[in-house]
Amino acid sequence: MENNKPQKRNKPYAFVQFLANVLSHTIMPVTFHNREQLNMDAPYILIANHQSMLDPLYISYACKKHEIRWLGKKEIAKMPVISWFAKKMDMIHVDRHNTDMAAMRQCMGAVKSGQVLGIFPEGTRHQPDLMHEVESGTAFIALRAGVPLLPVYTTRRISFFRRAHTYVGQPMDISDLKAQGMNTETVETLCKRIQETFWKMRENIK
Repeated sequence: MENNKPQKRNKPYAFVQFLANVLSHTIMPVTFHNREQLNMDAPYILIANHQSMLDPLYISYACKKHEIRWLGKKEIAKMPVISWFAKKMDMIHVDRHNTDMAAMRQCMGAVKSGQVLGIFPEGTRHQPDLMHEVESGTAFIALRAGVPLLPVYTTRRISFFRRAHTYVGQPMDISDLKAQGMNTETVETLCKRIQETFWKMRENIK
């Protein structure tokens, strides 16, 4: 099911976008590049590197056409303030340390209903290098969904008075892996492909 029309924002989500807009143009500046690619027809899965708790807010602000359903660790639900934003953005909470079929069903439901699903393939903000490890769950979800992956790379941690740059790449077509079926080899191949995509994005802006 494709979702090609701009969604009407619920008020809390619109507030999150407004807040990120203000911050990105003032005390926590971010410049977006090729942001119009975020408005490609849904459904698709947005994959981004993760350096700041503000990442989903900023990317959601940049995407004007769709509301993004983010996948986040279940521990967020216990964090003051952050949990409020997560709830208002209808975040899907996942247990990263166990097979979370409930989260998987929500992810599949989001894609099947024509939404954009947002995932941080690194699974954490504390990896030693860009996409040092890609969680296999990301590839598993992507292969089951069978929709394009849209990579979004942010150059640095979003912080006070230091400008970061966010680059939206070209959609990744994974139909060749989808056709091979779900197995260990295709999952590993897709994880590697995601790594290489982000490494190339970083290299191309140096």
